[in-house]
Amino acid sequence: MERANKPLKLGFERDLVEVSLDLLLGSKPQPATLKQSVKYSQIRASIKAIGIVEPLAVIPHPAHQGSYMVLDGHLRLEALKELQSESALCLISKDDEAYTYNKRVNRLSAIQEHRMIVRAVDRGVSPETLADALDISKASIIARFKLLDGICEEAVRLLADKPASRSMFNVLRQMKPLRQIDVSKSMIDLNNYSVKMAMAMLQATAPEQLVDEVRIKTQQSSSSDTLNRLRRELAAVQADTKLLEERYGPDNLQLVIIKTYIKTLLENAKVVRWLARTHGEYLHQLQLIADLENLAT
Repeated sequence: MERANKPLKLGFERDLVEVSLDLLLGSKPQPATLKQSVKYSQIRASIKAIGIVEPLAVIPHPAHQGSYMVLDGHLRLEALKELQSESALCLISKDDEAYTYNKRVNRLSAIQEHRMIVRAVDRGVSPETLADALDISKASIIARFKLLDGICEEAVRLLADKPASRSMFNVLRQMKPLRQIDVSKSMIDLNNYSVKMAMAMLQATAPEQLVDEVRIKTQQSSSSDTLNRLRRELAAVQADTKLLEERYGPDNLQLVIIKTYIKTLLENAKVVRWLARTHGEYLHQLQLIADLENLAT
């Protein structure tokens, strides 16, 4: 006998509402240095340039009739107040589980960010507007726009969702397409997308696998200088490796114990609600630790 499908319960009201800022109350205290943070500056610049993109998540305040308690969007609320806005677009929640809203947010990779900027420019958004919205310089926007110049399509596909830094692509474009693919696959296998890793792979690349400008420059450099530099880098790597080997066992055991304890705490709904109301900034960091899946045991 088939079980009857239960109707899904919506966690939010269907329609967005415009709420006066005077009726929006924070659900947790904010640090005194809030407005000095980079994240706040970016949010404020974005709202000033293009308006609010993501509505605030709120719930009717249990103690103040007609007011709302902010569950998610405290930085946006402070930025709107500083910009002297009168109201904010809000999404009304049916429960107060604020800790679930942004728990699974994945940050944009460098390639995804590049594609968004290219798409915005193609649709007529000027670099100046993008720079104002992201609170960065116009030169940075142009550099991100040209991020994939000289990078082959297969390497772009391999690294599309990987946490590779923008500086890493500056190293990668010094190699020819086939070598770029090999290096990209090696980084994925090792789960290491750092500039140091890319530089090490560049140093190990045969001259015929480098682009012409880099190959000529390499040939002009002194072989003795290159050898001395490699010796210094090898000595530094060996010293770092020895230090890691000595501390790996105790540190890893301690991390496993801490992660397990934190995960147990976050399985307690009362603890999570208390943290969400009183120490929201700590709760976010604890959730990141509890969600770690690649911790070696």
